[in-house]
Amino acid sequence: MADFSLPPDYPPGHDLLRGRRVLITAAAGTGIGFAAAKRCVEEGASVLISDIHPARLTEAAARLEALAKGRVVAQRCDVTVQEDVDALFAAAEQAFGAMDVVINNAGLGGTADLVDMTDAQWAKVLDVTLTGTFRMTRAAMQAMRGTGGVIVNNASVLGWRAQKGQAHYAAAKAGVMALTRCAALEGADLGIRVNAVAPSLAMHPFLAKVTTEALLNELEAKEAYGRPAEVWEVANVMVFLASDYASYMTGETLSVSSQRA
Repeated sequence: MADFSLPPDYPPGHDLLRGRRVLITAAAGTGIGFAAAKRCVEEGASVLISDIHPARLTEAAARLEALAKGRVVAQRCDVTVQEDVDALFAAAEQAFGAMDVVINNAGLGGTADLVDMTDAQWAKVLDVTLTGTFRMTRAAMQAMRGTGGVIVNNASVLGWRAQKGQAHYAAAKAGVMALTRCAALEGADLGIRVNAVAPSLAMHPFLAKVTTEALLNELEAKEAYGRPAEVWEVANVMVFLASDYASYMTGETLSVSSQRA
């Protein structure tokens, strides 16, 4: 009998994004962003990856280029800086002419009880996670106006449910969900689909480094499979939303977890 507490085998690509041009934020390192970039390349796309960390970004681009599939371009971007966002889309236009898919993965977490939370802590998380997604979504809609395209946002199950110490992050991710719904209605008139994924716990080395073992065990126990998601399992849902298989979906947030509420 199969052990469903273990992740499945890594699936091969099926050319779901053949010929598509994809822009992904926060795509360096070991998290969901890089996994999404890798899956997009494996599905036949050319990708422009961005991140705030130049060294990690260069390394990520090299790893993607080693797959010897679609074209890979890298551009540093801080989504809290409008000039960086403008430069990112200018680089995309120069490299590819236009973008077919934009995946807004940039976000910032942290733990702080509300009673002790400072304005600076609140503002920083909201600026990266919610306002950064707004800046990118606005720029994507401006760039895709007239040609159409797809936007995929990264939300979180904390946009639906409560967790101590996460008021700023939960508020930001709930905002991403609301932004997704509103942008989808406006985007429908422009031929632009806008959806989101809501992961709960996706394991990667950086998360393990900044989270206590006790908390990870507690969060894992809440999952239906008793394990965290692999980052590529979240990325697979992003690829689905970006593909023609989701052609009639817009304004939706898909939970990549059993913890919808």
